[in-house]
Amino acid sequence: MLTLLRFARAHTIVGTTASLLALYLMASRHLHTSDWGMFAVSLLSCLAANVYITGLNQLTDVEIDRINKPYLPLASGAYSLTTGYLIVGLSGLLALITCFVYPPFLPATVIASMLLGTAYSVPPVRLKRFHFWAAICIIVVRGLIVNLLLYLHFRWWLGENPVIPDTVWLLTAAVFTFGIVIAWFKDLPDTEGDAAHGIRTLSLVKNRDWVFRVGAWVFRLTLLGVAAVAYRIGYPGLVVGQLLLLAGFEWLSRRLDLREQASIARFYQGVWLLFFLEYGIFAVFG
Repeated sequence: MLTLLRFARAHTIVGTTASLLALYLMASRHLHTSDWGMFAVSLLSCLAANVYITGLNQLTDVEIDRINKPYLPLASGAYSLTTGYLIVGLSGLLALITCFVYPPFLPATVIASMLLGTAYSVPPVRLKRFHFWAAICIIVVRGLIVNLLLYLHFRWWLGENPVIPDTVWLLTAAVFTFGIVIAWFKDLPDTEGDAAHGIRTLSLVKNRDWVFRVGAWVFRLTLLGVAAVAYRIGYPGLVVGQLLLLAGFEWLSRRLDLREQASIARFYQGVWLLFFLEYGIFAVFG
């Protein structure tokens, strides 16, 4: 099970689960109704798509991961390539079958995410080679497709017209810019393997210091901007939540040593934790 979680990239599984649960709870609270069976099928479909995307990325990155992430199952030899292809194929099939149980927004979410995930990893397109297009893939999926289409999906199947309230737009804006920062920060520890295999990440085009400094200010301004908008539209709980996330980010930043791989990895994991907490804040107060 631990090996499978490594293959699925556990932090992305938690992120997908947190986003779906938060959006479902928001829709359920907005409409004063619930359907946990529909949520369960939706979560299964999206998690299967998640495993397809992360697994496909590893199948196309085995040599790079042997340098950057030797603990991953394919890079370490814990899984054979055949096993990897089997998991990815079955996950993709499961995602496609289950998403059509609840059309139209769930299939749109799953198929769009899988298409972008494929374009991100697979030659000849392989958008991950280019830092701009790699970031676009991540922020479009995490920022736009997941938040907007899944909220519309939940609202539609809970029995109401598919409209998007202010708090969902605000969450989408927050996660969109979070996605930019995560896309930049994820390559901070991977410069050696990326350079060896021609993956032109922003950490190589610029340098680690530049990526951290600019990304940190994008993150800070995002949290302050969300807090300001939340205050203006009358959601004090969201305001307090953003300020607490900002304090957490400053704590993480002060502990970061860009010369130490383990420190960078801890920092990146901490940023993902803030991403999870943002969804939790909106689930409660949005």
